[in-house]
Amino acid sequence: QVHVVESGGGLVQAGGSLRLSCAASGSRLSPRLMGWYRQALGKQRELVASLSVGGRTNYADSVKGRFTISRGSAETTVYLQMNSLKPEDTAVYYCTVNWGLTNDWGQGTQVTVSS
Repeated sequence: QVHVVESGGGLVQAGGSLRLSCAASGSRLSPRLMGWYRQALGKQRELVASLSVGGRTNYADSVKGRFTISRGSAETTVYLQMNSLKPEDTAVYYCTVNWGLTNDWGQGTQVTVSS
């Protein structure tokens, strides 16, 4: 059974930084793509950043220049460095892993940015 676990969320003041971590386990496949989505209260889930197996990155316009997605030493680990955080970044952040034909999601980690 595949497990996707996020960590690193918390409460931070505007202008601060957080680093989210995501680790996937339980699959014999290698991830084709790993990414981060977020869902604010009352809003739809949206893509924040993604990283393909070839190293291609994709960012939401709202986080470009402030967030950086990177891979860990293990191919099933990905990080999201979030700098210059704003109150509008407040949301539950979810990690997703694409294995080719299937996707798996973590349970999410709360990020709250106070003004």
